[in-house]
Amino acid sequence: MAAKEQNKNKIDDSKKRKRGPDTTHKKAFNKGLNKNIPGKDRFEKSNHDDNKTEPKSKRQVRINQKELTEARKKKRKPHYTLEQELALLWEKMRRRNITKEDKSKLATVAIQKMKGTICEIAVSHVSSRVLQTCVKNCSQAERDIVLEEIRPHLLTLSRDTYAVHLVKKILDTASKNQLEGCISSLHGHVASLLRHMVGSVVVEHAYQLANSSQKQSLLSELYSVELQLFKDLASTKEKRLIDIIPKLGLNKASVQRHMASVIQPILEKGILDHSIIHSALIEYLSIADKSSAADVVKQLSGPLLVRMIHTKGGAKLGMLCVKHGSAKERKKIIKGMKGHIGKIANDQYGNTVLGCILSVVDDTKLITKIVIRELQTVLKELVLDKNGRRPLLQLLHPNCPHYAGIGDLASPNLSIPSLCSKGEGSEVNLDLEMEVKLPEVAESCDKGTESDKEEATVASENPKEHGQLLVDGGKKDPSLRRFELLVKSGLAESLVDTCIESAGELLLSNFGKDVIYEVATGGVGGVLHPSVDEKLVALYEAIATLASLPKSSEEAKKDDHVLENFHSSRIIRKLVLDCSAFASTLWKSALEGKCQLWAQGHSSKVISAFLESSDSKIRDMTKSELQPLVDNGLLKIRETKLAGKEG
Repeated sequence: MAAKEQNKNKIDDSKKRKRGPDTTHKKAFNKGLNKNIPGKDRFEKSNHDDNKTEPKSKRQVRINQKELTEARKKKRKPHYTLEQELALLWEKMRRRNITKEDKSKLATVAIQKMKGTICEIAVSHVSSRVLQTCVKNCSQAERDIVLEEIRPHLLTLSRDTYAVHLVKKILDTASKNQLEGCISSLHGHVASLLRHMVGSVVVEHAYQLANSSQKQSLLSELYSVELQLFKDLASTKEKRLIDIIPKLGLNKASVQRHMASVIQPILEKGILDHSIIHSALIEYLSIADKSSAADVVKQLSGPLLVRMIHTKGGAKLGMLCVKHGSAKERKKIIKGMKGHIGKIANDQYGNTVLGCILSVVDDTKLITKIVIRELQTVLKELVLDKNGRRPLLQLLHPNCPHYAGIGDLASPNLSIPSLCSKGEGSEVNLDLEMEVKLPEVAESCDKGTESDKEEATVASENPKEHGQLLVDGGKKDPSLRRFELLVKSGLAESLVDTCIESAGELLLSNFGKDVIYEVATGGVGGVLHPSVDEKLVALYEAIATLASLPKSSEEAKKDDHVLENFHSSRIIRKLVLDCSAFASTLWKSALEGKCQLWAQGHSSKVISAFLESSDSKIRDMTKSELQPLVDNGLLKIRETKLAGKEG
């Protein structure tokens, strides 16, 4: 029994927690050490007292943190309280259900609170927006107060990320005299501001709002140090740099060096979105030597060019880069446009650059892969758009003055003097190199049209007025390039299919009618024949089907019929005159036996075109039905035309 009890005690001892080494002497040491620490008893007493207080709630903790944050902001921001008051007023001004009078009253209150601190408020992330809203809704007298306060600091505010929006708003609402004063404040600092990402926005905004003389004064500062220092020198009647240099006796080499020092940092930073920079670059290229001009063209050739061609000057620069760039640089330009072709084609100025690429670049495989493929995806939108149709018409009827003004035709013929070979243009705003390119005219529609004959005659007599220009720059035969881009690429088939699908919409459209006419006639020189002849027959039948629809008795719906609509009736008449195949299809499918019904109104012009046709077969086919209408006075036809055909 004694042995069992002994073993049991051993087991119980093993279950007990084993203590570590004896630390009694360490505790005693620390206790003695702590006695020598001053304030130790007070610290322990305060902790003891805190333990007695109740723990704070989460809400109380948040309130304390908020109060602490507010105190720190007040200490850090001198106008923090004012900003809070302005934010409350702004919330009221932003409401949609508030009247203009109430907005004006709130703006007045806010401006009164800000008076004297407007420049500090303008650079604040939140309060600058309040100030912009106040300027928008306040009276002119209150705007004058804001302008007078910020005008001494205009240059500083123009470089601030938030204040720049206020400066733009002030320029928008300024009177003529105030705008003149603001532009004067920029004098001497235009070049430095254009090198600044934010400051350049202010210069461009002022440039867009300025009149002609003010624009010239802003631009002249980029030309030379003399024009930057002496404002009166910039007020010359001459606008172009090549005319200003001899007028003022400036040193051309000095001007070139100064402009290079201004332009190079802008190019390196990529600040190329502004029209004032585009104008400066064009003027620089007009005086630059060969190596400097080639260097600028090389720097611009690439994705940066896409950001420039939305302005008239930018589009000119784009064309200069396409014309004078090497094959490698042209490739970079086209690749940089990848994904943006549709947008460029619809742009007012960008479409001219696209037309220049189609007329100059010899690498048709690259153009087909990038440009043509993207055009095909938005073909229906392009044929109905005023600008989007122009690249297509450039392929169907190159350099036609009817589709583009003489200014647009002149643009592809711009050239850089130092990069031109001898005998080419001597100015960047160039004397146009005019070369008449007579279209290949044949008697039938397959080889040409009656309009082509007339254009060829007029062009030979007066080529400059007719606008037949030679777009040089490529080495490939223009007719071969055109065939590869239009027919071989498959664009022609897609174009005819689109015209068949949307024939009615295109005929009734003021812009689409030109595309469907050029497609139906096969393009200048019959470029579409014989590749898509079968599809063209289907197009003729689609138009004839629309013309065969019954005449509407309601006045409101008369314009919906292709024979009675102003635009469609005239383009169908033109097709009858210029394309015998179409005239024959239209007569047999839609008009034979029904001419008396269509002898009045806009449709009468279509009917009379059959008697005016240059094809004797068409006249003979329709004469038996139309001549009695002419004799009875139901159908009027110009006697000169009729006499000419009979002769």
